Amino acid sequence: MIALVATSAVSINDRCTACGACLPTCPTRALLPGPLRPIVVADRCTECLECIEVCPRDAIEEPRR
Repeated sequence: MIALVATSAVSINDRCTACGACLPTCPTRALLPGPLRPIVVADRCTECLECIEVCPRDAIEEPRR
């Protein structure tokens, strides 16, 4: 049996260059600096999607349903 997991947080893909543009836009501070790319704190993400709007590389994706 395969369980499908729905997440209520954005995800950051391999196109991310860790430029940091998304970090100050998150009103709930759900994005933290990470070693390769920002880390998403899922329980803080409210799916406002403001981070998606500012990402110059389209590296942030909407939550999967």
